[in-house]
Amino acid sequence: MYNSEKAHYIAVTGIILKDGKYLIAKRAEWEPDFPNKWTVPGGKVSMKDYSHRTPDTEGGKQWYNVLEEALRREVREEVGLEIRDIGYVTNLVFIRKDNIPCMVVSLFGYAVSDDVKLNKDLSEYKWVSVEEAKKYDMIEGIAEEIEMVDNFLKTGKVPEWKSLRK
Repeated sequence: MYNSEKAHYIAVTGIILKDGKYLIAKRAEWEPDFPNKWTVPGGKVSMKDYSHRTPDTEGGKQWYNVLEEALRREVREEVGLEIRDIGYVTNLVFIRKDNIPCMVVSLFGYAVSDDVKLNKDLSEYKWVSVEEAKKYDMIEGIAEEIEMVDNFLKTGKVPEWKSLRK
């Protein structure tokens, strides 16, 4: 039975690295959520991220690495890149304008090339350092997530979100 308390959209975002820089992209001005804000590639997880594949278990009802597959698809669709070595960063939940809760799983990965091809939903892109990322008008929390990845890569310590509210 459907339970609206347990229903969420699930989305993934990807902090993409290449040669020590991070890929950020600007959302189109006509986007209903966060127009003209800088962000990282990502989008909703859908059944097509696993339903075309053979299930990973003998029982035939389980698929692994669905978030990673969704991120690969979203990065290909939004910025035209292939990625590798995907890892976990953090997660968050927000309530959309239509009152649907959305869980976002933030991941990171390495670009196989730097030949970015933006789709119609994005208007610009930049490869930036952590300090440069902080200078852009980004969706809240994205610059901090980039910094979390950077710290993880430098220290090897698994990041955990620290509230910006004191």
